[in-house]
Amino acid sequence: MNARMDNEVKATRKGSTPIKVWCLPEEKASIEENARKAGMSVSMYLRNVGMGYRIKGVIDAELVLKLAKINGDQGRLGGLLKLWLTNSEKLSSQDPAQMRRVIHGVLERIVTMQIAMLDLVKKPAAR
Repeated sequence: MNARMDNEVKATRKGSTPIKVWCLPEEKASIEENARKAGMSVSMYLRNVGMGYRIKGVIDAELVLKLAKINGDQGRLGGLLKLWLTNSEKLSSQDPAQMRRVIHGVLERIVTMQIAMLDLVKKPAAR
């Protein structure tokens, strides 16, 4: 069994013959740009397109990371808000008017983040 495996040579892409594609300079630039947007080399991009695979853009991954960051920020703000609203003894010495201003500021920040999340989600749909 091992002798047979030693004699078999697996084909690799680098050891195979490349496919040459004739195209105009504008077409080449467009292909290179599309590959860059997808986070792939031109070779990988053309192979995947030629094999019928769906190309997923890097923009989707970047969008998910941005949304996760905003979501984390909202969670932290929500935690602060919950702390302030539980009438903690630690906060009893604070001026109530000042606390209302701070809570109002946090609520405004949460609304701003929700708007930012909606804007991020709507951007890809507009393309």
